[in-house]
Amino acid sequence: MSISTWDITSEKNAGQKRTTDKWPWYGAPIFCVIWFTLFYVTAIPSFYSYPKMLYVRDEAKHPDQFIGERAQIQLAQYAIIGNKMVGSIANEVHTVNFILDEVRKIMAEARNDLYDIEPEVQYASGSLYLWNTATSYDNISNVIVKISRKDSPSDNYLLVNSHYDSEVKTPAVADDGVMVVVMLETLRVISRSERPLAHPVVFLFNGAEEANMLGSHGFVANHKYAKHCKALINLDSTGSGGREVLFQTGPNHPWLAKYYKKHAPHPFSVTLAEELFQAGLIPSDTDFRIFRDYGNIPGLDMAHALNGYVYHTTYDNFKNLARGTYQTTGDNVLALTWALANAPELDNTAAHEEGHAIFFDFLGWFMIVYNESAGIAINIVVSISALICICLSVFMMTKGDAADAPKAVAKRFGIIFVVQLISVAVGWGLTILIAVIMHSAGLGQSWYYHIWMTFGLYFCPMFLGLGLLPAFYIEFTKKKTNMKTNQTIACFMHAHCILIVIICLLMTGLGIRSAFFPMMAIFFYTISIVVQLILKWSLKKSYFMTTHLLSQLLPFFYYTYMIYLFLLVFVPMQGRDGPDSKPDMLLAIFIALMTTHFAGFLIPILFKFRKCKIFISMFGVLTVIFIILAVTPVGFPFRPEVAAQRYYVLHTQRTLHGENKAVTQESGFYVQPIDTRYSELYDTTLKNVEPQSWLKENCAAEPYCGLPLYSGRWLDWKDEARWIYTDSTPNFPVTTELTFVSQQSLSANKKRYEFSVKTGDRIIIYINPQPNVKITNWSFDETILNDGRRPPYFLYHVYSMVKTPFNFWMEFEHAADHIEAPYVKLSVSVHFLYHPENYTQSFRDFLSTFPDWTYTTDWFASYESWLF
Repeated sequence: MSISTWDITSEKNAGQKRTTDKWPWYGAPIFCVIWFTLFYVTAIPSFYSYPKMLYVRDEAKHPDQFIGERAQIQLAQYAIIGNKMVGSIANEVHTVNFILDEVRKIMAEARNDLYDIEPEVQYASGSLYLWNTATSYDNISNVIVKISRKDSPSDNYLLVNSHYDSEVKTPAVADDGVMVVVMLETLRVISRSERPLAHPVVFLFNGAEEANMLGSHGFVANHKYAKHCKALINLDSTGSGGREVLFQTGPNHPWLAKYYKKHAPHPFSVTLAEELFQAGLIPSDTDFRIFRDYGNIPGLDMAHALNGYVYHTTYDNFKNLARGTYQTTGDNVLALTWALANAPELDNTAAHEEGHAIFFDFLGWFMIVYNESAGIAINIVVSISALICICLSVFMMTKGDAADAPKAVAKRFGIIFVVQLISVAVGWGLTILIAVIMHSAGLGQSWYYHIWMTFGLYFCPMFLGLGLLPAFYIEFTKKKTNMKTNQTIACFMHAHCILIVIICLLMTGLGIRSAFFPMMAIFFYTISIVVQLILKWSLKKSYFMTTHLLSQLLPFFYYTYMIYLFLLVFVPMQGRDGPDSKPDMLLAIFIALMTTHFAGFLIPILFKFRKCKIFISMFGVLTVIFIILAVTPVGFPFRPEVAAQRYYVLHTQRTLHGENKAVTQESGFYVQPIDTRYSELYDTTLKNVEPQSWLKENCAAEPYCGLPLYSGRWLDWKDEARWIYTDSTPNFPVTTELTFVSQQSLSANKKRYEFSVKTGDRIIIYINPQPNVKITNWSFDETILNDGRRPPYFLYHVYSMVKTPFNFWMEFEHAADHIEAPYVKLSVSVHFLYHPENYTQSFRDFLSTFPDWTYTTDWFASYESWLF
């Protein structure tokens, strides 16, 4: 029986017994299956939609187009180089030469009558403040290529950036090798084209992104081109290819998003990703931050996010990269590069600062972009229109021979609103309660490998909460009202729409641009009410069900598409969000929020079926079943190679210089968990771990617990660090030599100390002034001191193929009663990230104790502290 036939039958039998309004019970599961099928055949294929790859042999047929096969061939050569850590021969020589060789080939085939192509290698040194860390660097490399039309007088450039260096142990094919070859092919196509190029384009292949984004800073702080770069296309990855998502724009330059909308042939973007990223909910960062904060260059930030399980691992290899990546990303980058290089806005970008943009694509089919002020107006107009239409709809329920009086209808609607509000609260409460139970029981992340587990654990409780209480209310009150079943269902939907309106207006008032999410639900529901009212007035029939369900198709497609995207992108990220994170809570809140937008308009349809309470209760049964599955091997989160649990493991030697020249030296394995379920190893790898009291004692005695922390993020993780003693000492390629160069009295209570350290190319320095001592100046970035941050201070320094010592100085101001030293505890930690040939057998044996479903990012390090 069709939906419209159900509607007509319902209208004809309005005067009969109320039970005739109900549809057969077996229609409820069919109804749910239909909507799931719609999601499966629409949202999922849209996400994996790729254009056909263009081949080198067909290049003549596709002039001025990106040739995906050529990028694929280049990436295979890039992958052969292997790991590319900053400072290594592979990065500083082999990869640089690879890029330069490809550029020379491009120059040999370029239209030299039309273009000037200028390649160079930059070696930069500098300092900055980033992530609560004073960072400095020396001699890091970038490859820079500028292409300009000979007939263009413009000195305003477009900057296109990606990085060629890698993290520990990974060949970095997706992060960020594929973007490197996309840039090379983009340069090649432009260099052979007769199309206009109003502004020069600078292609920055930066060689130190993984080392705290130093390559991009070296460019904006030191290179002559930097001041001419007026807009940016930044290319990065947090997965293994797929469609690249535009997740940051501007800031305050909505024209950039409009160019993306107009010119990107395969749009994939959402404002929500930008707001989540900038709120720190995504455990990654990109060079976009450096160009924005230090170079004042607005731009577009795009990254691959598919299969984030392989991010920063050995499995980020050529085989695992999604094949559709080359053509999809290449088409977009080439089109955007040409469009922005010809944009008149580059001549005066300051004149086009108009606030933030709101942008999103609809299943990759098309792109919607408007500015923030327009978004506020749209949200308010749509919300008010919805409230007006709801009032008219409720008023119409008072008309007719069998209708209740206006007062009775208003009273019933008020009660229904309260019931719906409680139902939403119960749905949220159940969903979050399951997350709390899973986390507390040590069953968190059971969805990490099997993403489908989220359906039973977090979607089903939400459906149960939204449906059960209204179903009981309808059953208990059906004989106390003259409202038809359709009218009661409509009242529940009206009530839910009012709740969404409140959410939309609240988000709009708070300046959250993602308020377009609830606005979209309100808009389509309002359209259905308007159509129903028109049909009721003109044809004396509402066709309520047909109109409503048809109006829900597009929002259902969009919300389920976004949920699917979120799960694919965010689930792998939760495996590296830190040992103190609560990933189940994050997922539960997001699923509850997103489900609220569409389920509140579909679950009430189940009230139309007989025995709906029994069917709705099945969602609760499914939740219990999935909780049971989480306890079984099915719910174990990790799988070898495809979804491994991550650990940092450092073979460490600690040398502590106390007062009276006392020296303590010890070695151990420093294990830093990266997710929450590290207790899985307590019976095996971590069975000999030191008790928590060891960590507390060291945290009290040494800055940052005397551990060789590597980055600012590790500062937040140190309380979950684990230490296992070993008799084996790391085999260091070079020894650390700290020299106290000089001491100078600047005044009665001020002194200046100068130091020199000769060691490896990754140096972490902790500086902890003693009580009644203050550091007033030093040779590092001064932001920490100027901002009044409390010690100990965390400093990060990177060399690249430099053998001269690292020199630094500090000035101390001490209290009048603190004349005698010591004034400061100075700790130096040196990290050797790409020397596996120096691993001791003991270290190799320890790494082998980790189960095959884990992944270790491992190296060796030293920690040494002194009192001066």
